[in-house]
Amino acid sequence: MDKLLELLKGAAPALATVVAGPMGGIAVKAIAEKFGVADEVGAVAEAIAGDPAAAQKLAEIDLQKLEMEYADRANARAMQIAALQQDNPEAKNFIYRFAWFWSFTSVLYFFCVTFAPLPDGGRDFANIILGFLLGTAVANILSFFYGSSKSSQDKTSALTKGGK
Repeated sequence: MDKLLELLKGAAPALATVVAGPMGGIAVKAIAEKFGVADEVGAVAEAIAGDPAAAQKLAEIDLQKLEMEYADRANARAMQIAALQQDNPEAKNFIYRFAWFWSFTSVLYFFCVTFAPLPDGGRDFANIILGFLLGTAVANILSFFYGSSKSSQDKTSALTKGGK
């Protein structure tokens, strides 16, 4: 697996991230299909290492992944636009109430974990939950409303300009 990740990092960094994550099996299968080899990490790594056009093939898969991510964000934005056009105040304000709830809950939890005494052995669980709230819930809320990062914006710009 390490060999495959090293090969992917240079040619298709987004794909390397997927292979290293929970969807790694699906990504390896997609790469195997692209290279016409068995659906095994070793076979895929050998195919990439032995193919002079590997970078191009991996870039195509990487581009497809970025296109899917872009479409996913576009769908979320379109959903919010449709919700704002409705007359139902619950539909209009759901995303804002949802964001406020998780933001308030995260801040409250942060203060409780920081200033309230915890039982023995509870610190580890508190840190795991805190990491989830700050690293996932709050980060995704901020990404939804303000965008994820400059590098993500650059990738999206490159995708919309030269990728199609």
